[in-house]
Amino acid sequence: MHYHVNGDLVPESEATVSVLDRGFAYGDGVFETLRVYGGDPFAWDAHRARLQRSAETLGFGEAIPDDLRERVDETLDANDLTEAYCKVSVTRGVQPGKLTPGAEVDPTVVVVVKELPRGGRDGERVWDGPADVQTVRTRRIPSEAVPADAKTHNYLNGILGRLELRRAAVDGDAADECLMRDVDGNVVEGATSNVFFVSDNALRTPSEGLDLLPGITREVVVELAQEEGFPVETGAYSLDAIRDADEAFLTNSTWEIRPIGTVDGIDVGAGPMTKLLQRLYDERIETEHY
Repeated sequence: MHYHVNGDLVPESEATVSVLDRGFAYGDGVFETLRVYGGDPFAWDAHRARLQRSAETLGFGEAIPDDLRERVDETLDANDLTEAYCKVSVTRGVQPGKLTPGAEVDPTVVVVVKELPRGGRDGERVWDGPADVQTVRTRRIPSEAVPADAKTHNYLNGILGRLELRRAAVDGDAADECLMRDVDGNVVEGATSNVFFVSDNALRTPSEGLDLLPGITREVVVELAQEEGFPVETGAYSLDAIRDADEAFLTNSTWEIRPIGTVDGIDVGAGPMTKLLQRLYDERIETEHY
């Protein structure tokens, strides 16, 4: 594999960054992960805009290179990939070893890709089946402490949630995703996913006013549901609301729409709204990319 590091395509074995890079030393960086279908990144403008907002939140918005899309295309071409996972990372770069950032920024910019199956109507899911989801004690960090809507390198919160799943695993099989709550007990999101559920014939998802990262796939799903005339509600929901739902699913760029099989061992599963939204999502990918 070849990756893009600071403007150059390099073999994987040479794709390294400095030990003095602030992304490594302090998690002082931002990133986006996205799907590539038919050679084109899905929802590129939305991902690029969120990367920009995240960098501005950290105070280095000017570090996002103007030719970022070209770097992504070059990385895909170098690896002869048209169906791929793509991760774009931008850090504040190498600076002296002190917590306070310097005013001048020479960013580190990295593009990593790996092969995924074809998407769309004739595509193949990257997951084996509905997700088993388990509630964890780890709470989402309040936005007043670390802005939840900035996608930064600081992913320790989600890692701690996933480690809880490993410790609670039965017969060595951990749940597929953790369900995280805010400090008030409201369901917020998974470690790397947004959550939706259906009750009383309405599609529901935690509000952006809570401590969550609003996903790009989440936005697309809400748009598809509204176009179909489904009632869509955002709000603050309890664990029981998810456990008692008629159907539920997770979203992220890689999984797309993944049904939730169980929540804390309670059967939930897919249903007609989940299946229709999956089909509509696949059709959008097919139309836009194939």
